[in-house]
Amino acid sequence: MRTLHVGLRVANLESSIAFYTALGYEVLGEVPATEFGRLTMLKLPGDEFVSLELVSDPARRYIDPGGLNHFVISVDAVHERVARLVGEGFGAEPPSSPDDSEEFWTAWLTDPDGYRIELVQWPPGHPEGMTRADLMDPGK
Repeated sequence: MRTLHVGLRVANLESSIAFYTALGYEVLGEVPATEFGRLTMLKLPGDEFVSLELVSDPARRYIDPGGLNHFVISVDAVHERVARLVGEGFGAEPPSSPDDSEEFWTAWLTDPDGYRIELVQWPPGHPEGMTRADLMDPGK
């Protein structure tokens, strides 16, 4: 069992596609008419599967991202990714290192609808995602 993708309701599909493609996602295709609205499927480079679905319905232009705290995307070079986003006119907080090292970096950004995204650059040799070892108390 695994999580396949997340569906985010968006107010302006074109703005959201511009943001997420600048972030690095690729549009795979769409389902034009569903009970939820138009679905645009995106994936990250190197991934085989859809990981993000943008849900657009002109009748539902108000978006309240309050139920979603944030989602996380692993990147190889967070400083370069943030610089590129800022260069394309998107806001992003400067990268910082949670453990004050030069190898582990995170940065926060907000998409056009207010969804918070954390970019993570893992240190060399770290698994591709968070594991139980990341949650262990080093003092025990």
